[in-house]
Amino acid sequence: MRNFFYRVSSALARFMYGRNGSDHLNMALLAAYMLVLLVQALPGRIFAVRVILEFVSLALAAAVLFRTFSRNLTRRRAENAAFLNWWYPVKNRFSAARRRRQDREHKYFTCRSCKTVCRVPAGKGKIEITCPRCGKKIMGRS
Repeated sequence: MRNFFYRVSSALARFMYGRNGSDHLNMALLAAYMLVLLVQALPGRIFAVRVILEFVSLALAAAVLFRTFSRNLTRRRAENAAFLNWWYPVKNRFSAARRRRQDREHKYFTCRSCKTVCRVPAGKGKIEITCPRCGKKIMGRS
């Protein structure tokens, strides 16, 4: 029995050799597919909306399968790189905002002219901060 599973896994590995497999863009498409399926399963949908969601879910599933089994690695890597260039700033913005909300020892101010986030100790009262990037003054309560 062990020999059977080894042969199947070896055959699958040989089949996937030279193919794209899974990457960050595939995982995002798969998550979008699951989200569309979840919304599609909610009761009370209008027929036209259900049909549109059905086509969207089929297109997402086809895109995931196409990208997974594609042999055009340079094209798929370029698509993934373009997605990551868009995704990482979005992800970092949300994670930085979450870290700022959890930080109770500091107060964060955003410069209105250059959008730099300035961190000062909390509990100092009304203060005036000079932006380190552009030199503008920021007034606020810490």
